[in-house]
Amino acid sequence: MAGSTVKTARNLTLVATLALGLSACFRPLYGPTASGAPLSAVLASIQVDPAKTAQGQERLGHYLRSELVFDLDGSGQPSDKKYRLTLTASETVQTPIVSSITGRAESATLFGTASYKVQTLSGDRTLTEGVAQGTATYDRSSQRFASLRAARDAEIRLAKLLSEQIKTRVAAILATQP
Repeated sequence: MAGSTVKTARNLTLVATLALGLSACFRPLYGPTASGAPLSAVLASIQVDPAKTAQGQERLGHYLRSELVFDLDGSGQPSDKKYRLTLTASETVQTPIVSSITGRAESATLFGTASYKVQTLSGDRTLTEGVAQGTATYDRSSQRFASLRAARDAEIRLAKLLSEQIKTRVAAILATQP
């Protein structure tokens, strides 16, 4: 019994030593950046270009850009821009549930993809790029305008989801930039 207690104590000491050594590797995302500037100021220095979309999908691009502008710099105050965020967005709709009585789709799932790239304003250096993906579902009705409004609300929810993903990923990269 005494041997297992010593072994357990030794293992706990080893784990505590490793955890202490790794604790300096972590940096809070919304704390000061590596340059010392607040992250909110760094995010506010990003210029968000209009999203490129396929014809007929411009509304998703508009909502996505609006959400990103608000998420990155919701202050409404003009700021000097140092970075440029370019976007390409697309969406597809699937209707997995079809009523056997009416032959109409009862619900729909909106799939969205947004490719993004953050560069310096001059375009000489790319800081990060990636792809954000998300889904939003909505119920379809026999009333045409109710279905259109539900689809639009799903596009807005999808744009918010994609915007949050992009903001978090960009913030993680810019927090470490000197």
